[in-house]
Amino acid sequence: MAVRNLRRSYGSVEAVKGIDLTVREGEVLALLGPNGAGKTTTVEILEGHRGRTSGQVSVLGFDPARGERALKEQIGIVLQQTGVEPFLRVGEVIELYRGYYRRPRELDDLLGLVELAEQRDVRVNRLSGGQRRRLDLALALAGDPRLIFLDEPTTGFDPSARRNAWEAVKRLARLGKTVLLTTHYMDEAQYLADRLAVIVAGRIVAEGTPADLARAAGMATPATPAT
Repeated sequence: MAVRNLRRSYGSVEAVKGIDLTVREGEVLALLGPNGAGKTTTVEILEGHRGRTSGQVSVLGFDPARGERALKEQIGIVLQQTGVEPFLRVGEVIELYRGYYRRPRELDDLLGLVELAEQRDVRVNRLSGGQRRRLDLALALAGDPRLIFLDEPTTGFDPSARRNAWEAVKRLARLGKTVLLTTHYMDEAQYLADRLAVIVAGRIVAEGTPADLARAAGMATPATPAT
């Protein structure tokens, strides 16, 4: 994925101000920044859900602004909040999403990847917050995508749910998936990402490995999950 001089304006307000960004095949890149920095706007442009004002964007060789099905079938998206029918069972919801794709992953495989096999017949409204987030991840993986977008994957989670979500992202990396995640948690970005891009007021102000950026800022080495 390659982004060159990406800009997005809303009237006279420029939310994204000339971003350059590259995400390599098979890596986890974290877009780290405070609320309102332009993270979600940038990711929505890359997903094809929002138009850009100017700049060049290539996602898996496609321009996401064109809305081509060939691209949509190769990406998975985990939003901050996913609208899922609360009275359906976990297995039913995943089967519904599998039906959207020509070559979906097997149901049992998806349940195993996100550790929800025991909740297969549980209704969505009976899941914990962490389990709901893992279900969101299973839905994003239903089409066996090459590239996965995670927008603020653990906002509002307690420490236990955060650890579970982090390990789910680590499993994606072990599968060789390319992952772009947004977060405003430094420890999360350090633990999950191969590289970080720090965005402030619509601009990338720093980029590098977690260790490199931590050294530059005089911080501790990358985090491990809290216990």
